[in-house]
Amino acid sequence: MKFLVLIALVAVAAAAPAKLDEDKPIEIISSNSEMNADGSYSFDFESADGTKVSESGSQKQVGPKPEDIGTVSKGSYSFTTPDGVVLTVNWVADENGFQATGDHLPTPPPMPEHVVKMLADLKAAGLL
Repeated sequence: MKFLVLIALVAVAAAAPAKLDEDKPIEIISSNSEMNADGSYSFDFESADGTKVSESGSQKQVGPKPEDIGTVSKGSYSFTTPDGVVLTVNWVADENGFQATGDHLPTPPPMPEHVVKMLADLKAAGLL
């Protein structure tokens, strides 16, 4: 019985994934940060693996009342995929929500022509 338990433990240890270089920390090669009294800010960094991140933001009135203040931000990040392709995402976060763009991100298909015409007709009739 002890032999079976020993064999089971050896089998589990052998099946465990080996530690790869992915466990090593990635060096930050540049980093900048700024925070201002008016609530605006910016930061960026780049790591040794080519990852880049940049963001800036400021305070903005996002509603009808003066106290409707929110932070609006914009930025980008890029990284290299395992097959060597650099992917970049640009984004904005404001009163309209989070909007990201990038050549690799899916986009909706174009609106069918009959729907475009119907919406134009509704707008012209004052129904939209």
